[in-house]
Amino acid sequence: MAKKLFIQTYGCQMNVYDSARMADVLTPLGYAACDTPSAADMVILNTCHIREKAAEKVYSELGRLRLLKDGRREAGDDMVIAVAGCVAQAEGAEIMRRAPYVDIVFGPQSYHRLPEMVARATRASASSKRGVLDTDFPVESKFDHLPDDSAARGPSAFLTVQEGCDKFCTFCVVPYTRGAEFSRPVADIEAEARRLVEGGAREITLLGQNVNAYHGPDEAGDTTSLAALLRRLARVDGLERLRYTTSHPLEMQDDLIDVHGSEDKVMPYLHLPVQSGSDRILEAMNRRHRASDYLAIIEKLRRARPDIALSGDFIVGFPGETDADFNDTLSLVRAVNYTQAYSFKYSARPGTPAAELADTVPGDVKADRLAALQTVLDGQQQAFNRACTGRDMPVLLDRAGRRPGQLVGRSPYMQAVFVEAPESRLGTVASVRIVDGHANSLAGVLDTAAAA
Repeated sequence: MAKKLFIQTYGCQMNVYDSARMADVLTPLGYAACDTPSAADMVILNTCHIREKAAEKVYSELGRLRLLKDGRREAGDDMVIAVAGCVAQAEGAEIMRRAPYVDIVFGPQSYHRLPEMVARATRASASSKRGVLDTDFPVESKFDHLPDDSAARGPSAFLTVQEGCDKFCTFCVVPYTRGAEFSRPVADIEAEARRLVEGGAREITLLGQNVNAYHGPDEAGDTTSLAALLRRLARVDGLERLRYTTSHPLEMQDDLIDVHGSEDKVMPYLHLPVQSGSDRILEAMNRRHRASDYLAIIEKLRRARPDIALSGDFIVGFPGETDADFNDTLSLVRAVNYTQAYSFKYSARPGTPAAELADTVPGDVKADRLAALQTVLDGQQQAFNRACTGRDMPVLLDRAGRRPGQLVGRSPYMQAVFVEAPESRLGTVASVRIVDGHANSLAGVLDTAAAA
């Protein structure tokens, strides 16, 4: 009988990709996915350390899982509980101390060793010994040891091409939890992309903590840029769309900007975090660019691809941020005119340089600034969505909607589009006439003439 596996994924798209590969690694051990932790023989919490109080949320969830595990033991059965991802990497020993019922704790670079960890944890549980902790950064890349039978789990798929970051922004834990920048070889990425397409993927999003710093080797051993990688993947038969995230302004080189204007398969959408519009705060964050540098990149992008839609990340209330600094952020937002954005109040991450700074911005001021920023960003998003009304768009229909006969897809600009369409259109790129633009989505009508 197959054992049941439940993976709870928190945070970024890279964690979504990692969770899928964990499932791949565990498949030879007889594990099959299930929908609830109560039905699972093994539960993995794949964690993220970016959000505020991330660790405490993990411990709260672990408390609920402990009750399930205790109930299973009373019934003469057992459940393996594992914590993965960035919280595991940052606080592995503390998790084992505070939650000794956890069987396995492992970081994002070591999940290829899961079969070994499960075997060790099972032996430890049988002998009442402590669980397994694996948060070392391995010498060999985990990608060299993962099974090469990854398959698409829908029309849109993620593909990690780069991990880690060498930028060391003062607020960010990624260099400490994911390690130094590493780029996968081009041939390995292309082979995985072809497998994903053979499995039904029509759109692939290339992932990396700093994806535009990609510098993987090609077959001759020469360094390949992200721009060159995108051009090569654009030649894969059956692949209709390419995206990439998340990018850093320092790595937004001219050849990558040019790809947006010359490769039709590269979607006219870019997530390019800036974090602040104040040069003083950008320096304190160690972003190593100025607001004017960022705006110059946006200008180049719009010259290369006039219809490009832009998304960004913002932190308000960073230590030392003044009203003038915040107003500089509002000015940058108005100058760029984002179609989507993510914005947060600053909160210190233990172990980062910014955590040593005095948090000088009161909580109520942070809240007021965030509300003001989100009012501007939400207004920009709604205006962009409304402006789409009446347009014909190619929409990748990738999932069922809430109502019978409804499908949901993504526009080239990453908007969710709801449309009445037969199930047979699932997984296809359909021509859709946009009839209404809402705050967070679009409503459309299938172009039946184009489908005929």
